[in-house]
Formats: sequence, C-alpha cells, structure tokens
Amino acid sequence: MDWYGMSDSAIIKEIGNRLKNYRLRKNCTQEELAKKSGISMGSVHKIESGKAVSFAIVVSAMRTLRLLDNLETFIPAPSISPVDLLKWRGKIRQRASHGDRS
Repeated sequence: MDWYGMSDSAIIKEIGNRLKNYRLRKNCTQEELAKKSGISMGSVHKIESGKAVSFAIVVSAMRTLRLLDNLETFIPAPSISPVDLLKWRGKIRQRASHGDRS
C-alpha cells in the first residue's frame, strides 16, 4: 500500500477499516468493543467510519482486540548505526539539529 500517496483522512479511514475487520473476525460487536475498551460507542463508530479520534482511544481498542504487538511494526524502535554509535560514544540523542529535515 502506498501510504505516502494517501491523504491523512484516507489513512485514518484505512486504519478504521482494518480495526473493524479485526473486530468482526473476533466476532465482537461494536458495543462489546466499547464496553471492554472503556470507550464510548460513538468512539468505536468514529474509528470504523474513518473519523479522527485520539490515539489513546485507538490504543484502547487495539488492546482489547489484542493488536498491541503491531505497534512494534507501526513504529519500530530506532536503531543506531555503528558509525553513529562511535560518533556519539554512547550518548543518547536528546534533540534534533536545525539541518536537513527530510
């Protein structure tokens, strides 16, 4: 899927569709998901309709659907190249420079 070619709203809609499909595969109703997640029915409906909700609400739904392991793929822990490791000598980066922002 070309995520960069999609608008933000299209990405949110795709994520909502995927969460809905997982919910249905687990034979869980919107009401059950809302109750088990501690979120409102309206929030579940918004997620599945592709409307923006807070990330905390999405995480709650993912936890209930047992999808939190996917966060590792979603935002993997950054790795440090051997060259950078030598350059920084064990220092952990705290800020970005004002240079290239690609």
